[in-house]
Amino acid sequence: MANSINTNYGANVALQSLNATSRALATTQNRVSTGQAVSSAKDNGAIFAIATNQRAELGSLTSVKQSLQRGQSIVDVALAAGDTVISALTEMKSLAVAIEAGGSTATTTALQADYDALQTEIDNALAGANFDGENLWTASVDVISDTSGTTYTVGMAAPADATPAGATAAEVQTAIEAFTADLATLGTQSKSLERQTTFTSKMEDALEAGVGNLVDADLAKESARLTALQTKQQLGVQALSIANSSSSILLGLFR
Repeated sequence: MANSINTNYGANVALQSLNATSRALATTQNRVSTGQAVSSAKDNGAIFAIATNQRAELGSLTSVKQSLQRGQSIVDVALAAGDTVISALTEMKSLAVAIEAGGSTATTTALQADYDALQTEIDNALAGANFDGENLWTASVDVISDTSGTTYTVGMAAPADATPAGATAAEVQTAIEAFTADLATLGTQSKSLERQTTFTSKMEDALEAGVGNLVDADLAKESARLTALQTKQQLGVQALSIANSSSSILLGLFR
């Protein structure tokens, strides 16, 4: 190739190499700063699309988990009230037996007053079993159980009446049996919500790990690559400087 001051092929080659190194260095620096090998669509369009969709699914799972936890809280509050009711009904049965056994008017009146007081406690406990405006002793509640919008109903279609039909042992026992059946239903629902919440949490962890496998950068590898590219860039600058100075050699021919 002829020596020329108009064309410096060596400088062009050195410049192209330096530009390529600079682009690679910029990519590596971005990976180091973000911790991601794919942080935008231009890095890898297909992987970016998959990761974005899975992040959206992850956000939906968070909302599902919150709905399930809210449902579990509503059930647990209802169960707490139910425990109070069962304790009161158990004591009411003892009082009913005493009332049926008879006695003086004063004794019967006192027993009936205690019996009525326990019934008031039951009514207050059930009325106060509210969580976030919901009370399973008055109405059932639907909670979201998956990202497709499927609902899981907690509560009973028709909660048992915790007021015995009469102040007799038999009537109180009937109320106890009906009410404990509702408590059993709530207990089963609470366990189910707990299992669903655990499953949702595991799905969140799995999705998060999956997205990380797709987009996260190997920082140890990128650190080594960064050092190599920085050295290569410095050498490229020197090579370009040498190539640019070659045309000045031609001046010596005219001295």
